[in-house]
Amino acid sequence: MQVKNASTTTEASSSSVTFADTGLSVSITPTSASNKILIFVCQNGLSKSNADVNNALDINLFRGATNIAIVAQAASFTNSTLLVNGETAAQTYLDSPATTSATTYKTQFRNNGGNLASIKVQKDGALSTITVMEVVP
Repeated sequence: MQVKNASTTTEASSSSVTFADTGLSVSITPTSASNKILIFVCQNGLSKSNADVNNALDINLFRGATNIAIVAQAASFTNSTLLVNGETAAQTYLDSPATTSATTYKTQFRNNGGNLASIKVQKDGALSTITVMEVVP
């Protein structure tokens, strides 16, 4: 059984409705194509600016370029121009990558309000982590 972990404290910001990397990623090479990968994500320092009432964060988990799970949907949404700082989003997901090639898991985020106002993850150096564990059936 393998366990891999990665973390980041590097602040990432975006104002786009297109998913962008949060800087949180980890790679694992399954020893068998029938093995599963258990993924634990803790994304910290979620923030939205007070520039627009529709500001909110979507955070998704990706295997390579494939979107496999929602970590947070409309996080920090207040329906107001209230500034929000310091929220956390977490997710556990069991994946079946069906490969023995190196596989990268990462999170990406976007502003789901579509208004081009600022959103952030790891604001002010908050620690985000991702842990993957190979599971033998």
